[in-house]
Amino acid sequence: MTAHGQGARCTHGGRMAQAFGLHGPSLNLPQCARIRSLNYLWSTALIVEHAKRPGIWNRAHHLDRMTLRDLVVAYFQYYAIQAYLLLAAISIGVAIWSPPSLVAGLTAAVFAVIAYPLVWYLLHRFVLHGTWMWKSPLTARTWKRIHYDHHQDPNHLEVLFGALYTTLPAIAAATLPVGYLIGGPGGAAIALAAGLLTTCLYEFAHCIQHLSYKPKNRMLAKMKKQHMAHHFHDENGNFGITSFWPDKLFGTYYSREERAAKSSTVFNLGYTDEVATLFPWVASMSGGVTKGHPRKRAANQNDTQAADAA
Repeated sequence: MTAHGQGARCTHGGRMAQAFGLHGPSLNLPQCARIRSLNYLWSTALIVEHAKRPGIWNRAHHLDRMTLRDLVVAYFQYYAIQAYLLLAAISIGVAIWSPPSLVAGLTAAVFAVIAYPLVWYLLHRFVLHGTWMWKSPLTARTWKRIHYDHHQDPNHLEVLFGALYTTLPAIAAATLPVGYLIGGPGGAAIALAAGLLTTCLYEFAHCIQHLSYKPKNRMLAKMKKQHMAHHFHDENGNFGITSFWPDKLFGTYYSREERAAKSSTVFNLGYTDEVATLFPWVASMSGGVTKGHPRKRAANQNDTQAADAA
């Protein structure tokens, strides 16, 4: 390959160059080599990270290439789901050891289940889709992990699951205080268990919506359609997963037909090249700013790798 050809290919990867501080309209060959080295190190780090994990989680999984059976196996082997189930069992044990009254226990459980969609809506809309987390190096990594990565590749199973260091505090804060007020320690334990088990159901329902299939049940098909619109058409609405009553309450519920124009930021949540110049931390951890449909990006990446191999 000629030097001119190498330069052209390096210019094509300009966003990666900017993310790592390599600026300018064109890049020289040493800079090209540095970018390729960074790409290689990034890919190798992900492979090594997966290889350290037990069972089927020693590799990446994408829901659009999985069956329901594949999902069930992966779901119950994921550490976060196992942690939720274990903590729920411990909470139930605490409730048995220090039981509230029947009415208090039922009230605490019902509160947790009913409040869950509203709590999720508020967190999803104002935290995960807020603009403040990417503006600080202290929170940029967390935002990238818990939502940016999910939107830039919605069918990547591993980043679909919430991170324990963010989900557990949120579940505890939403359930323990009110549960305690309703029924003391036993009420708090029941509310926490209900919140944890509801999280498991939400996570599984979320996974199912990203499988490559159309549900036969009309309600499930509508649910999937609304969530897919959030991921592939316009991210500024349909913040629910299994329940959209908070969206309807706050005016963010929509059908795809009501919004003809596709959002230009549906895959990057507004974290654009312009934003990255001011707040570069997410871009530096992601190899640039996400643009375009995930399948098209994957195809372009495969073409680039094939060209490099040639």
